[in-house]
Amino acid sequence: MAQQTWELENNIVTMDAPSGSAPENSASDAIFHYDDAAQTKFQREKPWTSDPHYFKRVKISALALLKMVVHARSGGTIEVMGLMQVCSDHSHPGYGCWLSGIDVTTQMLNQQYQEPFLAVVIDPTRTVSAGKVEIGAFRTYPEGYKPPDDPISEYQTIPLNKIEDFGVHCKQYYSLDITYFKSSLDCHLLDLLWNKYWVNTLSSSPLLGNGDYVAGQISDLAEKLEQAENQLSHSRFGPLVAAPQRKKEEESQLAKITRDSAKITVEQVHGLMLQVIKDILFNSICKSGKSQTEPSDPEPMVET
Repeated sequence: MAQQTWELENNIVTMDAPSGSAPENSASDAIFHYDDAAQTKFQREKPWTSDPHYFKRVKISALALLKMVVHARSGGTIEVMGLMQVCSDHSHPGYGCWLSGIDVTTQMLNQQYQEPFLAVVIDPTRTVSAGKVEIGAFRTYPEGYKPPDDPISEYQTIPLNKIEDFGVHCKQYYSLDITYFKSSLDCHLLDLLWNKYWVNTLSSSPLLGNGDYVAGQISDLAEKLEQAENQLSHSRFGPLVAAPQRKKEEESQLAKITRDSAKITVEQVHGLMLQVIKDILFNSICKSGKSQTEPSDPEPMVET
């Protein structure tokens, strides 16, 4: 049940085998087939050099996704890094999926010497809190390239102490759409992993395991509210130059704070609901079973 929930939450699609092939056949794993001639032609033509947005989508196997999450989670609050074929991954525990200045420089070097190459960022802390893998895939632009001034497609919460680093470099890279798939090989290995770790999965609690993260989120939210309040008080008594634009920026800032607070609340409610459901399923069953098996105390004898 936990495995199915995890696959549904992350929209993992099972690769279907071609019609007429045996289930035990590796036909459903055709996505892993390597065409040497096609790859040689691809490397020779290098279409990404003429189109900075040539790579738009990335497919990640469910097994690779699970391994990256486990690896990122093993670092706790410390960033960890891994290296896979045509991809490097590292963690941003508690502060979202984006590329810092160091990440941008590293990815530029990788794209310069071993194309095609991809940067993957995972937030293991938010993954545990939300129940869905928090992940991003990115590629950097060529040096000197000026991207179009497009709005950010998906809003994410950035802590105050990371906003400057995020804002300075956010125009030097772009994100790719991510989809997840599960082949026949993945199915077998995932079953083995879930059979080994299902107890840990069932006994884990986002409320207990992410207490420090939630406290940090609330503290960061309080600082953002204080900052917004100071800006509002200054603008109230300041000059009336560009008032509509300033009002729009203030409303946008307050809307982001509202969204962040709602996100924290929803995650905590979900964690509390999980704890209540587990308590009902296991503790109530144990209590009812104990009451049925234990003999009742003898009734007192009363002389008449």
